[in-house]
Formats: sequence, structure tokens, C-alpha cells
Amino acid sequence: MSSVINAIEAKFRKHDVVNVRSGDTVKVHQKIKEGNKERIQIFEGLVIRTDRKGSHTSSITVRRIASGVGVEKTYLLHSPLVQKVEVTKRSKVRRNYLTYMRERTGKSARLSSVDFDRSEVNSLAEEPALTSEIKEESEASASSEAKTEEPKTEKETLKTEDKTEEPKEK
Repeated sequence: MSSVINAIEAKFRKHDVVNVRSGDTVKVHQKIKEGNKERIQIFEGLVIRTDRKGSHTSSITVRRIASGVGVEKTYLLHSPLVQKVEVTKRSKVRRNYLTYMRERTGKSARLSSVDFDRSEVNSLAEEPALTSEIKEESEASASSEAKTEEPKTEKETLKTEDKTEEPKEK
């Protein structure tokens, strides 16, 4: 039973996501649809919470100060609306949920930064070739089935030609 559930969850999961931790400063690129137009909105802030790391419902909560007001947004990492998550800074923290950052402002809100390889963290593995091959095969088989209708015999073609001719006058 659990294998069936895992198979269904795997369909909705992205093949790879960035390893995001609490204390990271990230840029989240989210697809926004306004009427008929679509655009990408970037939200940059501090990750104050990570939830359900291994699950297809894994999420992060990002906090930033906008016009003097604290704004928090929660993003599902495997959502099709989340285009990209980019880690810009990594900080040393000892907790998963940084609630104490809500009360801090100014210098007291600073976290000590840690050196990390930005290109390695933000690089994603390519989609496995196996799934793309399966998609291509299914598309090819569907198109070949449509093209490979049985050819009509001579009698069938003559019958259809006779029907298309105009009736003869007597």
C-alpha cells in the first residue's frame, strides 16, 4: 500500500530541489498570474523555518522586512508555481525554527555568516534521462498509432469514389 502512495507522490515531486536550511538568505522565484499575463516575482528573505524535508509537501517560511513591516511567506518547494530557489547567504544557526528573529531589529537581527560554495548549493541535477525517454516513447507511440491506419482495399476506395461522384442524369 505504501508503495502505491509513494508512486503517486513521486508524480507530483520535482526531480531535484535546492538544499535549503534555516538561517539561509534565499531568493524565491514565484510564478504570478494576473489576468492573462504571467510574470516571475522574486521574494528575498531569511528562512526562519523548514518543514518536512523529505516529503513532497516540504516547505520553507521566508521572512523579510518590507516598509518597516515584517512579511512572512510560506512556499511549498515542490509546487509548480515555485520556479527557482536560490541560496545567497548561509548563516550559522542552532535551531530549525527561528521565532526569536521576529522580535529582533537592526544589529541584533544579524546572523554570523558561514562560507559555502554557492554554485554547488544552487546547482540542480538534470532530470533523469529515463523519465524523459519514457515521455518521448509514449508521445511517439501515440503519433505512430494515429498514422498507421490500415490502408483501404481497392474495393473500399472504389465505393468511396462512387459515392463522391455526382448522380447521373437520365
